[in-house]
Amino acid sequence: MRDKIAGALYGMALGDAMGMPAELWGRKRVKAFFGRIEGFLDGPAENDVAFNYKKGQFTDDTGQALVLLDSIESTDYEPDTRDIALRMLAWAEKENAFENNILGPTSKVALANFRDNIQDSRITDKALSNGSAMRIAPIGCLFRPEQKEDIARYVYLVSRATHTSDVTIAGAAMIAEAVSSAIVKDDFEKVMEDVFGIEEIGYGMGCETFSPRLGERLRIGLDIAGSYKGDDEGFIHKLYDVVGTGVGIIESVPAALSVAYYAQDPNLSCLLCANMAGDTDTIGAMATAVCGAFTGMGRIKPEYIRTLRQQNDADFDHYIRILEKGRERFA
Repeated sequence: MRDKIAGALYGMALGDAMGMPAELWGRKRVKAFFGRIEGFLDGPAENDVAFNYKKGQFTDDTGQALVLLDSIESTDYEPDTRDIALRMLAWAEKENAFENNILGPTSKVALANFRDNIQDSRITDKALSNGSAMRIAPIGCLFRPEQKEDIARYVYLVSRATHTSDVTIAGAAMIAEAVSSAIVKDDFEKVMEDVFGIEEIGYGMGCETFSPRLGERLRIGLDIAGSYKGDDEGFIHKLYDVVGTGVGIIESVPAALSVAYYAQDPNLSCLLCANMAGDTDTIGAMATAVCGAFTGMGRIKPEYIRTLRQQNDADFDHYIRILEKGRERFA
């Protein structure tokens, strides 16, 4: 079990760091600038989102996930919205996230409102971006996949500081469920069955929006994965064109789950996401966390693990222990 939990956490950091250099660039620009990304790279000076990062460093996706884990540990695994918001705000100020354009559109406004003591739920209730899902993968390690109601409720509680809309809670719940299922299932078809099984529960937790349905978009992505099996370039090109790889949760969550289904391996997943263009670090974090949970940490290339440990100021073993302790409590 420890290997699977470690696989999810390291997988998240791996996909995040590998996708960082191309973050929020279009496909033509990614191909023209990088050719093909084959390993960790520094954030290019030309990328106004990634230029501050060095090769192998993870971004706000993994950074915020660790903040969530710090918070739930400090509150004995009972999510506290104020504590989460305070820690997120402290992290954002430490990282100069407001000035460096690191925060996503919803989290940026929600945290600024919290900082300025502005009570306005309209931002979180109408959220359509992927901040809730990008940081949620480790939460899936706390539960068994059949605990869908518990997973969705916990996802809502740890997300509501910044996201309370139906689609953002459902999308995050689908990622958490994918990780939970991948830890114990040996067949990705079964993992996807679990993912579809939590979708409606997640939608029922949040405020209604007029977004398309995540499950319907995911079915398209899975069909593409099946049609392009063995054709990595064709797959990511078609996924980019049809499902989309933007910051909207309706694109990034189905894209990430489709990549995980196609790759079923963290080493392949991180490279597919890095080269796909769009929100590469976030999609990479989500997809590769699921793949890492499926294969375990032992499948991730040792050189990737070494670089992640060397380049990031994070005690991965500490966070793995937090997840192990939480799983003993909930699962």
